[in-house]
Amino acid sequence: MKACINIYQLFPRLFGNKNTQTTAYGTIHENGCGKFSDINVAAIESLRDLGITHIWLTGIIRHATLTDYADYGIPSSHPAVVKGRAGSPYAISDYYDVDPDLATDPGRRMEEFTELIERIHKVGLQVLIDFVPNHLARQYQSVAKPKDVRDFGADDDTSVFFKPSNNFYYIVNERFVPPSRESDPLALAADISYNEFPAKVTGNDCYAAQPSINDWYETVKLNYGIDFFNAEETHFNPVPDTWKKMLHILHYWTGKGVDGFRTDMSEMVPVEFWKWLIQNLRKDHKALLFIAEIYQPSLYKVFIEAGFDYLYDKVGLYNTMEQVLKHEEAAESLSACWKNLPIPDKHMLRFMENHDEPRLASPHLAGDAFASLPAVAVSALMHTGPFMVYNGQEFGEKSAGSPGYSGDDGRTSIFDYTHMSSIQNWIKDGQFDSSFLDLEQKQLHNFYRKILHLRQSHLAFSEGAFYDLMWANPWYTEFDPRYVYAFMRFTDEEAVIVVANFNRSESRSMRLKIPQDALQAAGLTPKKSTNWIAINLLNPDEMHTFDLQQISTGGIQIFLQCAETVVFKLKPQD
Repeated sequence: MKACINIYQLFPRLFGNKNTQTTAYGTIHENGCGKFSDINVAAIESLRDLGITHIWLTGIIRHATLTDYADYGIPSSHPAVVKGRAGSPYAISDYYDVDPDLATDPGRRMEEFTELIERIHKVGLQVLIDFVPNHLARQYQSVAKPKDVRDFGADDDTSVFFKPSNNFYYIVNERFVPPSRESDPLALAADISYNEFPAKVTGNDCYAAQPSINDWYETVKLNYGIDFFNAEETHFNPVPDTWKKMLHILHYWTGKGVDGFRTDMSEMVPVEFWKWLIQNLRKDHKALLFIAEIYQPSLYKVFIEAGFDYLYDKVGLYNTMEQVLKHEEAAESLSACWKNLPIPDKHMLRFMENHDEPRLASPHLAGDAFASLPAVAVSALMHTGPFMVYNGQEFGEKSAGSPGYSGDDGRTSIFDYTHMSSIQNWIKDGQFDSSFLDLEQKQLHNFYRKILHLRQSHLAFSEGAFYDLMWANPWYTEFDPRYVYAFMRFTDEEAVIVVANFNRSESRSMRLKIPQDALQAAGLTPKKSTNWIAINLLNPDEMHTFDLQQISTGGIQIFLQCAETVVFKLKPQD
C-alpha cells in the first residue's frame, strides 16, 4: 500500500523548552530554549505512534540573533536588524551552520544536529528542514563554510543596482536606514549606529533604502539573474553565481542526511532556478523531497513541472476553512476548493496550523480546539497528498499573550524565547507520554492519532479517488449544507464516507444520499449484496444498515453531535 505522508512541524527552540514562565523580551537564560537533545528517542517514537512519517525541523540553519556566541567564533548581530531577541529563523546568517541556541554544547552544534538526524532515521522517520532561498540576514557572514566557498556578496560590484554576477541588488549612493521601533524595548540598543552603504534591497522586494517596520527589514534580497528595473529582464545564461552557491549549500545539507526541504517563499525565486536546482540535486539524491511555500495558484502547474513534489494549499483550502471556522461561511463553499484547483489534488500539502498562522484554539481563529476538529478531519482525509500538524496543535496549544516582539496574535512566536505549555504537559523527566496529559488534551491527541492512522491504514485514504457528495444533498432535502460537508473516498477494494458537522453548538440529524454514479464509480453494486452496513471508523460501536438500491433516493439516516465528524466504511452485510 502506498504510504501517506504525515508531517510534524517541530520548532526545536520551543519544543523542548522546560521553562514555564516567559518574560517579555527575555533572554535565553531568562526564558529558556529547547535543545536538539530534547528531541530524544522517546519523543520521536511518540511522534511515530501519533502517525507521523516526516519531521520538519524548523529554524535549524543559523540565523541572526541577539544572543552572544562570540566565544564560539560566531559574529554578533546588530539589534537594528534583528526581530526580537531570539531572531527570525528566516534571516539566515550562515547557510553552512546550525543555530547554536539549540546545542547543549554550542561548540559541538553540528555534531548534535547530525546525531538528531540519526535518532530520527533509526526510529524510521524522515527529516525535512527549511531552505530559505529568497533572502538572508543583512549581516550574513559564514564561519562554517568550506574553505573554497566565497561568501554571498564578497565579489559583488556595489556601484550598480543589478549585475548578473552579483548576489545582491544595491540602492546606489544611499545608506540603509533601519525603521523606527519606538514601542520595542530593544529600540534603544537599535539606535546604535548601523552602517550599510550602499543599501541593499530588502527581502520582500522593498527597493527603498529606508524600509518600513512592516517590511522584512532584517533581510536582504538575493539576485537570481533578474533585472527588476529593466522589465524583469532575465540573465540565466551563464548560470548565475547565486544559483551555484545554493546548489552547493543543498548538497551540503543532503550530505548531512536531510531527506527533503520545505522551501520558503518559493515563488519569489524564478522557476527556472528551481528546475535547474532540483534536476541537479536528484542526480545524486533521487528520493529528495521538495515542498514549496507558494501562494499564487497561477504558478502551481509550472512549479510542479519544475520538480516540486508538493505545494502549500494555503490560499485555497486553508483560507476557506478559516472562513468556515471563524466567520461561519457555509460548509458547502469547500467544494469550490477542489473545483478551482489547477493541478491534481495529490500535489497539495494541507494543514490547519503552521508557524505563520494563528493557533486553532486561539480566539484569533476558532477559539476552541474541539470546534476545529471537523476542519482537521476534512483537510486530512479529502486527498492523498501530505497533511501537516504543527507542534502543540494536537494538544490544543493557544499561544496566548505576547512574549515580546510578537504581539498577542494567536501565533506561536518565531522571534522570541518562549515556550509551549501544551507540549510541556506531555513531557516528564525526558519522557513523552500521553498519560501525563489532562483529559481534554488526551481526547484531542487521540483524535489526531485516529485521523493520521486512518490515512496510513486505509486504501481509500492513501490511494483512493475523491467524490464530493454535496451536489446530491442540497439545502431543500434532509441535509444541511450550511454546516455539514460530506464526501466519499474509494478504491476498487474500499469505500469510505466522511461527514463533518461544523456547527459548534448544535447537533444535526440528516439523510445523506449517495448518487448512483458515485456507487458505480466505487464498485458498490447490488450484485455484491443488497443489504449493506456503514461502520464508523472513529467509533466502531456506531453502525448503520441500509438498502443499497434505496441509498440514492432515501439516503442513510445520520446523527451528528456538534463539531463531530464520522467516517463510515461501507461494506456488504454478511
